[in-house]
Amino acid sequence: MRIITQNDLLKAAGPLDFLSAIEKAFLLQEEGDFFMPDRMHVTYNENVLLLMPAFRKQYFGTKLVSVFPGNRQKGKAVIQGSMLLNDGETGELLAMMDAATLTAFRTAAVGALGILYTTPKEADKLGLIGAGTQGFHQALFAAVVRNLKEIHFFDPYLPHPELFIRKLEKHLPEINIIAEKNAENVVKKTQVIITATTSEEPVIPETAEITGKHFIGIGSYKPTMREMPEKLFHHLQHLVIDTPHTRNESGDVYIPIKNDWIKESQILRLGQLINGTKQINVSETTFFKTAGMALFDLLAAQMVYEKAVEKNIGTPIEL
Repeated sequence: MRIITQNDLLKAAGPLDFLSAIEKAFLLQEEGDFFMPDRMHVTYNENVLLLMPAFRKQYFGTKLVSVFPGNRQKGKAVIQGSMLLNDGETGELLAMMDAATLTAFRTAAVGALGILYTTPKEADKLGLIGAGTQGFHQALFAAVVRNLKEIHFFDPYLPHPELFIRKLEKHLPEINIIAEKNAENVVKKTQVIITATTSEEPVIPETAEITGKHFIGIGSYKPTMREMPEKLFHHLQHLVIDTPHTRNESGDVYIPIKNDWIKESQILRLGQLINGTKQINVSETTFFKTAGMALFDLLAAQMVYEKAVEKNIGTPIEL
């Protein structure tokens, strides 16, 4: 069994590796070549434990993740956890790796693929609402799939925006990074807007001008959570989601369907855009919503493990 720490993971694989692995996961989802039980949520006070298994012939994996929103005030990552990867033929435990980093990278790859398939190629101004760990990685991966010139961000819970700017500038020195005083300014000044919050109320204001804008929703992973305003759904020809269960798991899909703001017939899966069976007009207002799935983690963990073995990265141990 191999222990793969955060540093090991960063040495083993980069953004392009994750983009390739997650794109493969979307295609596998369309083909149905996997088994993925419903993930289990356990909520205690404001904190959540997620248990996410997925199976394929060669490997199966289980991610155990805790989501502690209060960690932000403690200077710690909101998402913590471990990813276990097993041999699909024998059940042997092959690797245990840092799930916080794996989740940040695979979710950023999902968001970047959303940008790649639901926004115009010439989009060069990115908006970011929510500047935590996930927001940071979303910006990094967005810069891989689009030639960004500016990033405008807003986070009301960020006491020192200049620290976020410096952190991003180390990785994206050619991009102008600007802190905004409110979310409406972010929407006004950008073309593609990523929301990465745990809000239960829309973080995109109803007063924002959203026509022709492109939204990537990362944060709302429970039916009570919403990041998008009602009026967005009345501007959409299609709502693009990552997985079928997003309909019930995210308030940004569940509530609009329940309230008849959007029809089931308007909902497409990103995998359908990737494999070419469906198309959308990226010059119109678009919204891609991801709630995530264990298959993403399995394909990402498989990729990291195989690269770690190839490069002799990580610590082999005997159980």
